Amino acid sequence: MQKIIRIGTRDSQLALWQADKVRKELESLGYQTEIVPIKSTGDLILDKPLYELGITGIFTKNLDIALLNGSIDIAVHSLKDVPTSLPEGIVQAAVLKRGNYNDILVLKGNEEFFGEPNGIIATGSLRRKAMWLNRYPTHKVEDLRGNVNTRLQKLEDSDTWNGAVFAAAGLERLKIRPETSVDLSWMISAPGQGTVMIAALEKDDYVLDACEQLNHHETKVCVGIEREFLRLLEGGCTAPIGALAYVDAKTEEVNFKGVLLKKDGSKKITVNKSIKLGSHHYLAKDCADYIINRGGKELMLEDDDNKASAVHKIYSTKKLSEAQKEILSPAIGVEDSDFIKIRFNRIPAKVIKNEIENVVITSQNGVEALLNSFTKDEMNFKNIFCVGRRTKKLIENRIGKVAYVAKNAKKLSEYLSKESEIKEVTYFCSNVRLDVLPVFLQANDIVVNEVEVYKTMLSPVKLDDSIDGVLFYSPSGIESYLGKNGKDKVAFCIGETTAKEARKHFEKVEVANMPSVDNVLEMVNSYFSGE
Repeated sequence: MQKIIRIGTRDSQLALWQADKVRKELESLGYQTEIVPIKSTGDLILDKPLYELGITGIFTKNLDIALLNGSIDIAVHSLKDVPTSLPEGIVQAAVLKRGNYNDILVLKGNEEFFGEPNGIIATGSLRRKAMWLNRYPTHKVEDLRGNVNTRLQKLEDSDTWNGAVFAAAGLERLKIRPETSVDLSWMISAPGQGTVMIAALEKDDYVLDACEQLNHHETKVCVGIEREFLRLLEGGCTAPIGALAYVDAKTEEVNFKGVLLKKDGSKKITVNKSIKLGSHHYLAKDCADYIINRGGKELMLEDDDNKASAVHKIYSTKKLSEAQKEILSPAIGVEDSDFIKIRFNRIPAKVIKNEIENVVITSQNGVEALLNSFTKDEMNFKNIFCVGRRTKKLIENRIGKVAYVAKNAKKLSEYLSKESEIKEVTYFCSNVRLDVLPVFLQANDIVVNEVEVYKTMLSPVKLDDSIDGVLFYSPSGIESYLGKNGKDKVAFCIGETTAKEARKHFEKVEVANMPSVDNVLEMVNSYFSGE
């Protein structure tokens, strides 16, 4: 029987349009397909720790995980949302013929505000903001987030905005481009803008062969140059970068233009170059070198230096999204890195060969580790007990019904010990975990079969003395931090379990009123504003 290609996509209207286009093209070639909508981290602004598989894109993480888990066969993305480095095991399978790559301004009124000193436009893009302020330095740019329809509605509801900037392709694909929109031909688009990209597993030859037939060669060449330019300039930092490559059909030349700006738009460095198609392999590097040699690195460092002028400085022991960083007051500078690395173990099939009556899972990492080795149908669990509502939601979405959920490991232990019919449990855990649950259960004559399904590895960074506070999300994060740092900072903790561990080492410990990253950041704002 022919394999059904499962097409993973975000569940926004535009993402579903893109997935449906891929579906139609594959089916026209004789392949069987089905669309599998998956919520993205960017859509949900989730605060849960995701898994260190080299996955960095806020709008692509969950699709990457679904690919690696085997839940889907391909993932369909807007290419401009995809990080320049893909997770290990995932490859770019195809790019479709590019659509409109331009940015457009949807006007609220008329264009007269262009010449006025106090115009206000909205965009959530760092690049668009910097380019607008470079052209209109007296204007104000306000933040605008959400899917296409949400942003259009916010513009409609605003009493102060003169307009908002959108990608033309998204509005045109949904046939909702307003008549009050104007092309911003002077604005250099994001690398890959207007392009639908398909990702797949490197080892899946059947899917790769299918997708190869959808690949548009000219688009592949152009977006490849743009993304390589971005990669060479970015170096892991966030900066306003635009890049556009296109092929002139008459001359058969690849024309490229790129730009790097200071975040406030006060400075920019541009590059323009053309070269014959076929001789373009060093075009991205040549253009990136041109930007760097004219002060590109120094320009980006100026933005980093501006962060250094913050009144207070904090450090997050896990990477934060740009949206999360924007929660912080401008007076608070933030640095971040992942102090905990997660590596899934390969779990032998014999572990779940027979039905397991009572299963205990205390983290989302444990769930993802199981899904990394087994499909939902292979896991024959009768009763699942877990810790945390987010873990419960993940289990019920991906594995099966949860019999009981507790707030923490201690409360789950107490519940299980009172259930007289429970004599044995299988605990899927990490190599690093608190002993509360197994010790309590064993003390109450319950046999605990521990199965190490993932490894938690410590990856501390030595912090500068100027850091005032540190954000912690788990006891393991504290252990990692203490490997290279002292105890003289304020410890901002996501929950009481983490805070309990922090109080053993830190004099000042603050706990968020809700266990989410956003609440930790709001707590930081309140703490420093109250000084």
